[in-house]
Parts: sequence; C-alpha cells; structure tokens
Amino acid sequence: MTFDPVALVTAFGLIFLAELPDKTMFASLAMGTRMRPLYVWLGTSTAFIVHVTIAVGAGSLLGLLPEIAVKLVSASLFALGAFLLLRGGAGEEDGAGAKTVTGFWPVYTTAFMAVFIGEWGDLTQITTANLAATNGWLPTAIGAAAALMTVSALALLVGKFIANRVPLKTVQRIGALCMAALAVWTLIEALTL
Repeated sequence: MTFDPVALVTAFGLIFLAELPDKTMFASLAMGTRMRPLYVWLGTSTAFIVHVTIAVGAGSLLGLLPEIAVKLVSASLFALGAFLLLRGGAGEEDGAGAKTVTGFWPVYTTAFMAVFIGEWGDLTQITTANLAATNGWLPTAIGAAAALMTVSALALLVGKFIANRVPLKTVQRIGALCMAALAVWTLIEALTL
C-alpha cells in the first residue's frame, strides 16, 4: 500500500470544515472555560482517535447503530452539562470563590465521554468511513484525527481567551445556555429521525 498525501489533505480539509460548526466544538469550548484546557483536549483527542479508528475499521457498519438511542443519550449528557454549569455558578461571586473542575482523570473522563457518546453516527464519522473506503485507511485516519484534534484545540483556545476576559459567572451561564441548546437540538434530531 502506498501512502497518498492527497488523501490525507482531503480527509483533513473535509473533516475540519464539517467539524467547525458541530456541537462537539461548542461542547469543547464550554468545557474549556471551566476545566483545564489541556486535560479537556487530551480527553477529546482520545475520543476522536477512538472514533476515527472505529470509522476506518468498521466503515459502513456504523449505519447499523441505533441512531435514536445515541441521540437521546447525547441530549441527556448535554442537558446534564448545562445543569452542572448552572449549579457550579450558584452562589458564587464573579471571580471570588469560583471553583474550577480539576484533576486530570475527572476532566479527561468528562471530555472523553462527552465526545465519545456525542460523535456516534456523526457526519464526520460517516465521512471518515466513506473516505477510508475510497482513499485508503491510513491517510484518512491521520487526516481525520488531525482535523478533529485541531478543531478541539481551536475551541479550547477560544474558551480560554473568553474565560480570561469575561467573569466566570457569565461564562458559566452562557456555557449552560449553549449546552441546553445543544441538548434541545440533539433531542429534536432524535425525534425527527
């Protein structure tokens, strides 16, 4: 098998553009304002690598997963995230006594699970499976994983920038609103299948 750099660039470009407006990017941004961005990025990146591996390995079998169940679990997790963000800000003054979720494993696990569950049957996973079938699995896997990890890193950088300039309580409320909107959006997707 020869390595095709054009296939790598194609996978990177398509997946990067597809993931930019995706709910996972917004979830990464929200988590990055409350949790250590590096830990969030490691968790999201690991989940993306697992999904890319599954996509290139299983290909069209992803279409057999019960999409409605995946969407309902994903909506529940986004709703839980909104609740936790709102609860985390209750009774705190802006900046004074504000707590950030810490510890590598709790942050890593939260970020991993949010992406791992939220990305099942996602456009980027299906696109990765299709590209792997036509362009070769290795360049597709590298390009897709790099694109997903890049989008997550960009979202975390934006989240850190916002967190350094906007009061934490405001960030939490906006993050909770975004997570609630993602929960509703995902629930609507599930109910309109």
